[in-house]
Amino acid sequence: MSHPEIAPPSENKNPETLFTEIVIVGCGNPLFSDDGFGKAVFEELENLTLPDNVKVIDGGLGGPHFIFTLLDPEVTKKLVIIDIADYGAKPGQVTKLKPEDLPPGAYRDAHSWDLAEPLQRIKDQIDVTIIGCQPARVTAPEFELGLSDEVQRAIPKTIRVILETIGVDYGTTINLQEEGRQPGTAKSSGSPKNG
Repeated sequence: MSHPEIAPPSENKNPETLFTEIVIVGCGNPLFSDDGFGKAVFEELENLTLPDNVKVIDGGLGGPHFIFTLLDPEVTKKLVIIDIADYGAKPGQVTKLKPEDLPPGAYRDAHSWDLAEPLQRIKDQIDVTIIGCQPARVTAPEFELGLSDEVQRAIPKTIRVILETIGVDYGTTINLQEEGRQPGTAKSSGSPKNG
C-alpha cells in the first residue's frame, strides 16, 4: 500500500484559509435580489485565472465584518470589497469608494452591523477600495432570488474595474516590466483611479 507524500510545511498551504497580498471580497445575500450583487461578482471572478497573490472570497452576509477584522496587514496590502451601495445614482451604476467616503453608520450589512468601523481601523495599514453598485431593489426581509436587469448588466463593468484596481487586464498583468514585477503577481500598492 502506498502512502501519499506529505509536502514540506512551506508547501502544505491551504489556499481556502490563508489570506494573500490582495483580497477581493464579494458581500451580500442573494436571497434579497440586488443584495446578491457581491456574490454574483465573486462567482464570475472564480471563473477567471487570477495571479497567485490574489484571493477571492465570498463574504456572504455577516462574513465581511469578521473578514475585515481578521486580515493581517503584514500579508494583505490591498482589500477590494464588492457590494451594493445606495448613493443615489441610477440602478446599475458602479462607483469606487474609500473608507473615508463612508460616513459613520452609512455602510451596514443586513444585520445592521456597521462595516465602515472595521474598515476605518485597517485603512491606514491596508489599501481598501469599495466597488459599489447602485441597486434597483433590495427586498429584505422578503425573499426574492435574482438580480435586477440593471445590476446584472453591471457585473462585466465591475469585473473590469476590479481587474484595473489590482493591475490585471483580463488575465494579463499590466505594465509588468515597467513596474519591475514578475508575471503571476498583481499590483498591491498605489492609489487606484476613481472610475
